[in-house]
Amino acid sequence: MKKEELVDFFAQLGKVCAQLGKGEEWSDFSLGVTKEEYEKLQYVVNRQFVYNGWFSKENVQKSLFDWSVLLRDEKITDWLKGYSFNSSPKKVSIIMAGNIPMVGFHDFASVILSGNIAVCKLSSEDNTIIPALLDMMVSWNPDFANHFLLTAGKMGKVDAIIATGSNNSVQHFDQYFGHLPHIFRKNRVSIAVLDGNETDVEMEALGDDIFTYFGLGCRNVSHLLLPEGYKIDKFFEGIFKHKDIVYNKKYGNNYDYNKAIFLMNKHALLDNNFVLLKETEDLHSPLAMVYHHTYKNQDEIDKYLNAHQKDIQVVIGHNYLPFGQAQTPSWTDYADNVDTMKWLGNI
Repeated sequence: MKKEELVDFFAQLGKVCAQLGKGEEWSDFSLGVTKEEYEKLQYVVNRQFVYNGWFSKENVQKSLFDWSVLLRDEKITDWLKGYSFNSSPKKVSIIMAGNIPMVGFHDFASVILSGNIAVCKLSSEDNTIIPALLDMMVSWNPDFANHFLLTAGKMGKVDAIIATGSNNSVQHFDQYFGHLPHIFRKNRVSIAVLDGNETDVEMEALGDDIFTYFGLGCRNVSHLLLPEGYKIDKFFEGIFKHKDIVYNKKYGNNYDYNKAIFLMNKHALLDNNFVLLKETEDLHSPLAMVYHHTYKNQDEIDKYLNAHQKDIQVVIGHNYLPFGQAQTPSWTDYADNVDTMKWLGNI
């Protein structure tokens, strides 16, 4: 398929994602699917929590709707400006993560829309939504099947690889695939820098940055930089709308477990009954816990961010990425600040 056809294809997918993401019923044939086919997709969306307790209906719908925004024709076209389309396709393996719904789809779209062939190894935690959507796209045009391969086993010979996993996984990736052109992504965290002048709206938005997808994404804020003398009550008030998150069984179990462990070890904690706060300069916090420490001036902020640059995905705050936008990246918000499309054009 030609580049223009592929752009139209992904834009059509966006229309389906928009309706699924809003939880709406089948509208008409303009979606490119019958009512029966659409209801099968709805069933997949609504049943995700059965396969993965972290994939609540609301979180899956959010992911689909956010993708529908990016998959608008004009947004795809604007993104692709300045990038080449490979007339001699290379096979690019994608080893996907499964921490949040459809987290590997950006890499998939990048490989396809750069004119290459995606050889995908899906995470066992997220292996039903993407295949269902791709099956639908193949039904529109069987030629689309020539642009990708989904595999649960060996990938065969590939020309390059994009792999996402834990820090330990990356060591294995390097051992087995380091000889290939590659992008290896490991654990990263995101940080919020507060100055004490945040509005109530911004504090509520910070809550979204922390708790969307239960805090499992690398773009979720898990560490706060606070000015000396900061009144932590303002933070707790701002995130209060997320109080019901603790009723999710998996999140609640993590909250209870971490609270018990830290109290037994006599660590000082702040607790609002659905998230724990611990003062430390350490970066990687457990689930259901947010680390924080104070700063005196901008120099201390810069020093901390620079020291941990390789472990930070996003920084939220005034003069940084606006509050509430951590989990709504654009096409050009590449993971680890590596321009995937530029890299694909040079393999």
